Amino acid sequence: MLWASPALAQLDGITNRDAISGLKAALEKGSQAAVAQLGRTDGFFGNPQVKIPMPDSLTRTDRMLRRVGMGKYADELILTMNRAAEAAVPEAKQLFVDSIRKMTVNDAKGILTGGDTAATEYFRRTTRDPLHGRFLPIVKQATARVNLAHKYNEYADKGVALGLVKKQDADLDEYVTQKALDGLYFVVSEEEKKIRKDPLQAGSNIIKKVFGALL
Repeated sequence: MLWASPALAQLDGITNRDAISGLKAALEKGSQAAVAQLGRTDGFFGNPQVKIPMPDSLTRTDRMLRRVGMGKYADELILTMNRAAEAAVPEAKQLFVDSIRKMTVNDAKGILTGGDTAATEYFRRTTRDPLHGRFLPIVKQATARVNLAHKYNEYADKGVALGLVKKQDADLDEYVTQKALDGLYFVVSEEEKKIRKDPLQAGSNIIKKVFGALL
């Protein structure tokens, strides 16, 4: 029978194998939905919850340039950053699958007895570093392809010319990579919450069996 735990008392009739199978099915469904949602045109740019904003270091410049009619430079930069994130996200699909396959019984127990985003935290713990390694070169390629460095320099030069700020170096590729990862895990967490709240809509009998028993 399933692990002896008050939090899982309602799952006494479900075997360890069923519980782990249900959990893995839920994780695969949620992670694939998140990747599909973000790894397309406007996946980031069209979603205000994950849209990548101007770096904090340029926020004041952004406001000032918009006041003098130069907001197009900021708009181009923001669009380019979000397009780069959208190009990188599909790399997450296989790493999520690999992480699910490597899940141990203890991992599964922790997720099933954890909170609403326990599975997302498992993904964050097991995939963030390797995903960063995969995202960064893709972001760099994407930003180079659309000439992000030039756009950024042009944008910063306008601020310097107006005497608003001193021109400073900024690692925009790293910034975009981190924001892309943050957005990805946020959407994974939202998918996890939906499955936990309404497993009957998840579409898999094993997901319904396991998570339905937790309601």
